[in-house]
Amino acid sequence: MSNEILVQQDGPILRVTLNRPEAGNGVSDDMAGELAGILDRAADTSQFVVLRGAGSDFCTGRWHTGGRAPEGPPEALALRRRNEVIFDCYGAFRRSPIPILGVVQGQAIGFGCALAAVCDITIASDAAKFQLPEMGHNIMPTMAMSALVDRVPRKALMYLVYSTAVIGAERALSFGLVSEVVPAGRLDEAVQKICAALLKAPRPATAAAKEYARVALSMDLQGAIDFARNLHATINSSSELRK
Repeated sequence: MSNEILVQQDGPILRVTLNRPEAGNGVSDDMAGELAGILDRAADTSQFVVLRGAGSDFCTGRWHTGGRAPEGPPEALALRRRNEVIFDCYGAFRRSPIPILGVVQGQAIGFGCALAAVCDITIASDAAKFQLPEMGHNIMPTMAMSALVDRVPRKALMYLVYSTAVIGAERALSFGLVSEVVPAGRLDEAVQKICAALLKAPRPATAAAKEYARVALSMDLQGAIDFARNLHATINSSSELRK
């Protein structure tokens, strides 16, 4: 495990920190793969994950090592294989059975904006900034869009994509990118409050709630109601909830 991602087991809480503050916590492909692996294993030891960035920013995007190959841009198949690590990283947030709490201070740009969105709960400082800048660099941002597509309304998503605007925390809250905005000096206090609530919640219920939020979106209305009925009966009758 590299020191570019710090992992601390704090009792039942797994604290994960992107640790490249000198570069705005830009994430390389290797780091994205490492982060996915950490999240895939997190449920073995933890009730939930707290993800944040070291220093003044959350994550300012992807960090590319090396330049473009002298023979020109890669073929489509090679590019698809190279980008799979990013899609898998987003997938790790969704497939983890435990909640992932994102803590955003400073900038959340591109890949960082996508990470903030794909967390289950995201608490942002009132000084936080969010942007999808890819279109301004002649890049189609469908990778980042795939992280936001089930998190924010369509008009908000298309505004972020087409305008490439930097938006503040309150607007990010109205878009659904984040769950709560607090003064910068109270960010840790707000995180501790959410952590306390999650620690009190029975683990089968937190896992089932996340499963429902993930699966029900792809169902028709009656299917979502029937799935809720089944989960409600199964989880609430569990002996683990009567301890």
